[in-house]
Amino acid sequence: MTEPPSDFDIELRLLLEAIYLKYCYDFRSYSVASLRRRVEQALEKFGCRTLSQLQDRVLHEPSVMPALLQYLTVPVSEMFRDPEYFLGLRREVIPRLLTYPSIRVWVAGCSTGEEVYSIAILLQEEGLLSRTTIYATDINPEALRAAEAGVYPIDRVAGFSESYRKSGGRGSLSDYYTAGYGAVVFDRALRARAAFSDHSLATDGVFAEVQLVSCRNVLIYFDRDLQDRAVGLFRDALVRRGFLGLGNRESLRFSKHADAFTELLPEVRIYQRCS
Repeated sequence: MTEPPSDFDIELRLLLEAIYLKYCYDFRSYSVASLRRRVEQALEKFGCRTLSQLQDRVLHEPSVMPALLQYLTVPVSEMFRDPEYFLGLRREVIPRLLTYPSIRVWVAGCSTGEEVYSIAILLQEEGLLSRTTIYATDINPEALRAAEAGVYPIDRVAGFSESYRKSGGRGSLSDYYTAGYGAVVFDRALRARAAFSDHSLATDGVFAEVQLVSCRNVLIYFDRDLQDRAVGLFRDALVRRGFLGLGNRESLRFSKHADAFTELLPEVRIYQRCS
């Protein structure tokens, strides 16, 4: 016999429905377990005893939704996170991209942009950045603004540099930023090849044909139906024999689109669209 939903889960569904109807942000197919943790944090932040109280504020106080969005999304990223992934791109994917006269890359769920700059640096070092457009998308406007600014606290740079070195970096990460006032600013030349824009994997469609999609540590927050929708978008966006990179806790194994891909580097979750 199926257990009835708890009061919290009922209120959570109503809150997500209200957010969708009022603001068109669709979290209704996000993983409930993940959302529950983040919403509990939001309750404390907003001083609300119940989700119904939070829903009332979301509907009637315009300033609440932008702040709540920082909890519902996960604007956390690292440069060259999982260096072996970038090493795989450098060794196995980049040589195959060399055959294209122009290259388009989609970083889906780009958060605050660390992966965008990581890929831009990799492409620069392999001589491809000047003919590449990187589409960097996310649903969180604040994260997108941070991504476009390309400014990060200087105390994170040591970790970034270590991961860059492990990813096969050909120089020093300091070649790509200027430091000052406790922060680093990444070169405009890197940002110039990126187009930052709002895009929802839950509600929007394909907007470009690309050779590489990198969407890492995003699908883990979706339920199975939304994961399938997102992977379907990636399949439709990719050219024949194009590449898809996922996070190290993500897989196409149970996706209904799994047959559309082959495993190029399964150990680092890099797939290739079948021809």
